[in-house]
Amino acid sequence: MKEHTLRVSIRTILLATLLPLALGTTAQDTGSLHGAIARPQPAPPPVALTSATAITTPGIGAGNAAATLDISRFEAIASALVTNGRVPGMAMAIVKNGQVLSARGYGITDMRNPQPIDAHTVFRLASLSKSFAATMTGILVNDGVLRWDSHLTDYVPAFQLSMPGAAQQVTVADLLSHRVGLTRNAFDRDLEGNADYHSLTLRLANAPMTCAPGQCYAYQNVAFSLIGDIVFATTGKFYSESVASRIFKPLGMHDASYGLEGIEASGRWARPHVRGRGGWVALTPKPNYYRVAPAAGVNASISDMAQWLIAHTGHRPDVLPAPLLATLHAPLVDTPTEIHGTSWRRARLSAASYALGWRDYNYSGHNVVFHGGAVQGYRGMMAMLPEQDLGVVILWNSESALPSGLLPTILDSALGLSGGQWLDDDTMDGSDDVLYAERAGIPAGSTTTKAKASPP
Repeated sequence: MKEHTLRVSIRTILLATLLPLALGTTAQDTGSLHGAIARPQPAPPPVALTSATAITTPGIGAGNAAATLDISRFEAIASALVTNGRVPGMAMAIVKNGQVLSARGYGITDMRNPQPIDAHTVFRLASLSKSFAATMTGILVNDGVLRWDSHLTDYVPAFQLSMPGAAQQVTVADLLSHRVGLTRNAFDRDLEGNADYHSLTLRLANAPMTCAPGQCYAYQNVAFSLIGDIVFATTGKFYSESVASRIFKPLGMHDASYGLEGIEASGRWARPHVRGRGGWVALTPKPNYYRVAPAAGVNASISDMAQWLIAHTGHRPDVLPAPLLATLHAPLVDTPTEIHGTSWRRARLSAASYALGWRDYNYSGHNVVFHGGAVQGYRGMMAMLPEQDLGVVILWNSESALPSGLLPTILDSALGLSGGQWLDDDTMDGSDDVLYAERAGIPAGSTTTKAKASPP
C-alpha cells in the first residue's frame, strides 16, 4: 500500500526535519574456520547512551567534502513514520565508536491498548536471531570444545539426508551459512502448519537436495536450527540457557528472552500488527517460528540491540574477541538474489554473500554486515559499517516495509551518498530474511546459489 499522501508527507518531513521527537526515552583465526580462538580479555560493561547528536565523518562518495551523521534528523524521520498510525510503533538504535548515540522508541505497543514504546519495549526479532546462534557457536569454538568443521552427525547421530553420505559431510559452518544442500526453506510450510521441530528434522532424510553439503546456498530455518542440538550436546544446557548465560547476561541485554513465554513475560512488549479493513489490527504472536529458536526465537528491546551491535563492532572483546568477529562476518557463499529485492538493494548493492549468521554486502563499494527479519506482524533489520565503526538497528511491530527505508538513508548519510529516496518504498521485502509465511508467490526450493570455496 503506497499512498501519494504518505509519500508527500514523508518527503516534507525529510526536508524540514522539524518534527518534535516522539515518545522516545533513554534511552580463530580469520583465515580459517576451525581451531580455538584467542582467549578474551576484560573490557568495560554495557555502554550508556551519550548526548551526541551529530558526527562528521570522512567524505566518501557523491563528491561530498564530508558526511554528517545527523542523529536528530533520523529521530525526526522515525517520529514521522509513526505519525497518524502509518506504522503502529518502532524503535531505533544508532551506535558509533562504541557509544550509543540514540536508543529510542516511537509510537505505541498495541492499537487496542496503546502504551508508548520506549527503549526497553521488547520486540520479536525473527531472523535477526540467526546472528545469536552463530555467535553462541563461535563462543564454544573459542572455548575449544567445538570446531567450525565439526560434523553434525558427531552430535546428532540420527540425522540423515536423501543423498547417500551427505549427512556425514554437514559441518557446523555449513549449518550456519545455509550450505546444507537442501532446497530453499525446506519444511517451512509444515512448520507454519504446526508441525513440531523434531519431526521435521527427521523428515529431512527424505527431502530433495540440490547439491552436496558445502557446495551451494539455500536459506533454511529448520535445518539451521540443528545448531541448537549441537549446542545442547556440547554444553549439556538447553540452547536458550546457553545464549542467556554467555551472551545476554554479560552484554547487559536485560530485556532479552526466547520464545512466546519470554515475550509475554516482558514488562512491556510490542504486539504484532497486520493490515485490516479498518487499519492496523493487533494480534497474538504466532508460536510457529519460536519452535526453531536458533533461527527465529529471540525477543529483545532496542536497548538490548544497541549492546549487541556495540559488541559486534568490536567494543566488547571480553565477550566477543576480534578474531571471532572477523570469522563470523567473513563471506562464505554468494547470495546474488539479495541484490534484486527492494529499491535500495537494487541501487546500492553490487554483491551479496552469507557469512555465519550474518550477511555481507558490497554497498556502493563499502562493506556492510547485515541481517534482516520478518515474521507475522514484526519486522527488523540491523547493519554495521565497519569502516565507520557504525551500527544501526531498527525494529517495528507491523508488516509494513516502510521503516526499512530508514536504514539505507542512514548508511547513505554516513557515506556521503546522495540520490536515494528509500522511504517512499512500502513494497514487500523479497529477501530470504522474511520468514516463509510472508513470501508471496515464491515456492520453496526455487533458488540456490553455489558456495565459495570453503576455508581450510
